[in-house]
Amino acid sequence: MRRRQFLGFAGGAAAWQLVAGTLPARAQNPNRIYRLGHVGNSPLGETLTRDITLPELAKLGFVEGRNLVFDARVSEPSATPGIVRELLATRPDAIVAIGPAPLKAAGAATRAVPIVVFGADPVELGLAASYARPGGNVTGVVILASELEGKRLSVLHDVVPDRRRVAALLLSTGNPGSEPALRKAAAGLGIELLAFTVATPADYPAAFAAMRGQGAQALVIGAAPEFQRDGKLLAGLALEARLPTVCEWADMARTGCLIGYGPSRAALRKRMADQIAQIFRGAVPGDIPIERPTVFEFSLNLKIAKSLDLNVPVAMLTSADEVIE
Repeated sequence: MRRRQFLGFAGGAAAWQLVAGTLPARAQNPNRIYRLGHVGNSPLGETLTRDITLPELAKLGFVEGRNLVFDARVSEPSATPGIVRELLATRPDAIVAIGPAPLKAAGAATRAVPIVVFGADPVELGLAASYARPGGNVTGVVILASELEGKRLSVLHDVVPDRRRVAALLLSTGNPGSEPALRKAAAGLGIELLAFTVATPADYPAAFAAMRGQGAQALVIGAAPEFQRDGKLLAGLALEARLPTVCEWADMARTGCLIGYGPSRAALRKRMADQIAQIFRGAVPGDIPIERPTVFEFSLNLKIAKSLDLNVPVAMLTSADEVIE
């Protein structure tokens, strides 16, 4: 069962138009070729940009193959600084950074080329002064990763209230606020949190073995593009370990997580297209507000619940936007 969701942003459309109206106006040059760099740690980031952001950008007059060159690179976090330097050598008009490691690398490499981020919080990382007035060369959309880690733990607790020892799988190069947010939420819920940090997929089996060894009863898979990329693998390991799992995005419930909870990714990526178009037309990125989601999607996988012999509370079933049966 599924209900249609809409995404609102802080300040609303009227506020966006007001802010946009204060930005330097410049007509689009019909003879110019615009270059958009793109760096992420997962191929999925590029796929979503191609499927969602680029078509929206085309509606705004910037069409790949006509007046837009899209240069996408994928790398492991350790190699990202070098990849960013390669992109900057191509003299892009803007760079899209998907996730924390690409944003950190891009922010360290340039304070002149506009950066449009998806996911990672540039305010937390010291690359923007505020969401309303970033003030530097970074804008984009955030997914409230730290805040939502605690919310996901709360949703997991509502679905399996008897599980008191909960593991958290975190990425060593991921959001630095994840573990503190989870520990704060766990303390409020009376849950013992067991944190396990991994660097690469090769670390996953040992992490799950450690979870079993320490008696974990449920699992929060932290917010990270790499975990989304490896969602099916992680869900399989969790099922093998008999761990009910909550994951970062609603659609991750379709790949085997018990619960998927997060913002509407499609709506956020469409907003990125508007921000990129503003930059191409001459707007200063520091004057373009960083946007935040206010409506979220919640999915439950009843197949996984049955495999784990769980009885999901009726209240959670009725509040879910999608129930996979």
